[in-house]
Amino acid sequence: MGMLKDKVAIVTGASSGIGRAAAMLFGAEGAAIILNARGRPGLEEVADAIRARGGRAHVVAGDVSLPETHDELVADAIRLFGGLDIAFNNAAVVGPIRPLVEVALSEWQETLATNLTSAFLASRSQIPAMLERGSGAIIFTSSFVGTSVGLPGMGVYAAAKAGLMGLVKAITADYASKGIRANALMPGGVDTAMAGDEAQKEWAAGLHAMKRIAQPEELAQAALFLASPMSSFVAGSALFADGGNSAVK
Repeated sequence: MGMLKDKVAIVTGASSGIGRAAAMLFGAEGAAIILNARGRPGLEEVADAIRARGGRAHVVAGDVSLPETHDELVADAIRLFGGLDIAFNNAAVVGPIRPLVEVALSEWQETLATNLTSAFLASRSQIPAMLERGSGAIIFTSSFVGTSVGLPGMGVYAAAKAGLMGLVKAITADYASKGIRANALMPGGVDTAMAGDEAQKEWAAGLHAMKRIAQPEELAQAALFLASPMSSFVAGSALFADGGNSAVK
């Protein structure tokens, strides 16, 4: 324990699923956590759980598609804990699941705002604070959807998740020489509310070489690798934690 001792981390989408598991793990490893999601009650439960284990946590409820949310997250990281070292930009929505020509422009814009534009807004707020520290690790939750495979009816989600890899490479080109490491985590199916009902989870399991979907804690471990000194020479990359999904397509 203590892999992130004295570090300060932002985790978005932290009230459930991968974000909650990562926040709990990062806190257990010694980081002070700024927790974000839209709903405050779920965040407060996670914050209480981190504190009960001796960790430090602070809640900022807000919409990641708004620039002021990211400004507040970074400002609170600096004000309360002295700076920012790690950002796990994990919040996302599935968006409409229909053939592309049946998707309304407003649905396209809303899904990209949460899944892709939010990553730009986050980075724009986070990078200056990390430069002040002399280094930083930024992690985005992408997906096998849009990067290794297309799925019927998921064109908007795929476009947004694929776009994150372009952002990762751009941040690397601009800031890796200044100590900022940006990487994308590529989950396969994960046992969260976003995975749907049991029938949908069983179908998703069949896509994976391991013939199962992941638990959120397994993705949190992969995020910890990217956040920690274990990945000190990993920048601009995509880490597939997808049960072999991409390998068998």
